[in-house]
Parts: sequence; C-alpha cells; structure tokens
Amino acid sequence: MTPAAALARARLIALLTPVLLLGGALLSQYVGGLFPCEMCMWQRWPHLLAIFFALDAYVLRARPQIAFLFTALAALAIAVSGAIGVFHAGVEYGWWEGLTTCTASTTGETAQDMLNSIMNAPLIRCDVAPWTLLGISLAGFNALFSLGAAALIAALLLRCRRG
Repeated sequence: MTPAAALARARLIALLTPVLLLGGALLSQYVGGLFPCEMCMWQRWPHLLAIFFALDAYVLRARPQIAFLFTALAALAIAVSGAIGVFHAGVEYGWWEGLTTCTASTTGETAQDMLNSIMNAPLIRCDVAPWTLLGISLAGFNALFSLGAAALIAALLLRCRRG
C-alpha cells in the first residue's frame, strides 16, 4: 500500500469511527430510550472533536503533512474516548469506584424549582450498565471499538511515514 493510500484509509477510519459510535450512542438514547449518565456524555466529546479533526484532514488532503497531523489528532481523540470508556466500563463492572460529582444551578431558581427539577430528573447511574451484549456494556464496546480504531489509524499513519 502506498503512503497516500494508507493516509486516505486512516483518514476514512478517523472519520467513520466517531461518526458511527456517536450515531449509535444517539440512536440508543433517542430511539432506544437508554439515557446517558455523566460518564457516557464524557465519551461523546472526544468523538465530536475527532470528527472535527477528521473533516479538517479531508479539507486539507491536498497538503499531506497537514492531513497527516489532523488524522493523528483525530486518532488521539478517538483513543481518549476509548480510555474514558475503559474507565467507565471498569466502574460498571465494579473494578474501581467512579468519580462522584454533584452540581446545581442557582441562577434565578428558587429552592422549590431546584427540588422539583431534581425530583423529576431520571436517575441515571454511572455504575450500572443499562444494556449489555455478551457481558459487554456500551462503555465497553466504545472502549473496544475506539481503541481498536485508534490503533489501526496509528498503524496506517506509521506506514505513511515509512513509505
């Protein structure tokens, strides 16, 4: 495979991976009714960033060194989402404790408004997997697919450098 072909393939994987994983997350939320917890949301942000970087790599594909850089940045963002997925899956499987945060907005809200919003909000726990397949949670699948894709992109980019 030529360096140009390897870069083109890496760029394609860098775009398709976050689009498909983020699309799957949104479908599971809006069609499947699986509402995300806070850590689920954390996994989405790097995918959005990866899409931005991958699109930049496509726009700048006439400049291979710049396209290479943006493809590598997309791979890094995908890997970050995968790392967050590993952490989240570990929390779900009880391997370690998760981070606990509690925030409330007090701008213009009365105590009763805040209490009503808290009481009416669905309880979405980060330490319970709402869905699994073969014992793997959505966070686990995100970790597997994201880290696998990031490794594949990195291997293709290394092939570009060697060629």
